[in-house]
Amino acid sequence: MNQGVLLAPRTTLKTGGAAEYFCRAESEKEIANAVTFARTKNLPVFVLGGGSNVLVSDEGFAGVVIQIETKGILYDPPAGEAGEKGGADVFVRAAAGVSWDSFVANTVSHGLSGVENLSGIPGSVGAAPIQNIGAYGAESKDTIESVRALDMRTLTEKIFSNTECRFGYRDSFFKSLEGKNFIVLEVTFKLSKEPKPNISYKDLKEYFKTEKKEDDFRARSLSEAHKRENYALFSKSLSATNIRSAVIEIRSKKFPDLSKVGTAGSFFKNPVISQEHFDKLKKKYPELPFFAAKNGVKVPLAYILDKICGLKGFKKGNVELFQNQPLVLVNTGSATAKEIRDFSAEIKKAVKEKTDIDIEEEVVFVS
Repeated sequence: MNQGVLLAPRTTLKTGGAAEYFCRAESEKEIANAVTFARTKNLPVFVLGGGSNVLVSDEGFAGVVIQIETKGILYDPPAGEAGEKGGADVFVRAAAGVSWDSFVANTVSHGLSGVENLSGIPGSVGAAPIQNIGAYGAESKDTIESVRALDMRTLTEKIFSNTECRFGYRDSFFKSLEGKNFIVLEVTFKLSKEPKPNISYKDLKEYFKTEKKEDDFRARSLSEAHKRENYALFSKSLSATNIRSAVIEIRSKKFPDLSKVGTAGSFFKNPVISQEHFDKLKKKYPELPFFAAKNGVKVPLAYILDKICGLKGFKKGNVELFQNQPLVLVNTGSATAKEIRDFSAEIKKAVKEKTDIDIEEEVVFVS
């Protein structure tokens, strides 16, 4: 256990103060020990994964920060035996500290489908169920089978089913007041040996020019045998490997280089508004895109920031909205956490004035 460890270098936004106490936990036993230490000193605990979705205050964190660095990926059936037990499903258990993108790469290299659309997302496996990470038409909830977590109050473990995780848009049980008592230790995913390409997202559709491929496929499928042959060729072009490559290429044009600037990726959530609210906006802004949502209509905030508010590329001091993707907030130099929060508040105010929408940050504020 170390004291006064600066957290800025351990987050992708590259800002923030120090932790009163800091622990790098490479095993589940070390996680439990750190929690016990915090309890003996009556200190709060903050769990840090890859540091990709947090903004640490300039004053730091008055408590114990546990950075989860546990490793390990297990396949059931094991790699190389997938064909022996029959069935297309493969269950993959990954430790919370595994890098998310390395996990995706590992599953794709084993010929499995399910998480390839989530390629290139920074952070760790343990954050996936907490945040219900999502991109390019997919969310982690689509493949999460269960989550094993440590209850910090009792130091006992509990396994949460997909349903018990209560997944929502960038939300889960683990973000609730009760859920914050748990530390994610391991996540089990249900993936498939059979290709299940998901290219419903506009950018992926355009990348693969799917409609043309499907039209060609239909035109040439004159017999069942020919149909099967052409479908095999079509499916191969939409393999998990190819979709992963496409997602990484598309992301590279929309997101800044983490090695050069600080960013948390998408800083804000896409808002979900009522049908009545959307209808009013649609009359005023006829080109406003939309997506069906469980509790209303989801509208893309990037469009609002760019086309309605004219804020794409907006800069103030050391903070700006990324020119290629206005959902992304960038620390261009030595921005303080206060600078970033003030900048965020200004963006929220502008959106409210133009659309009457209250937008929310996707990042977690740590203080």
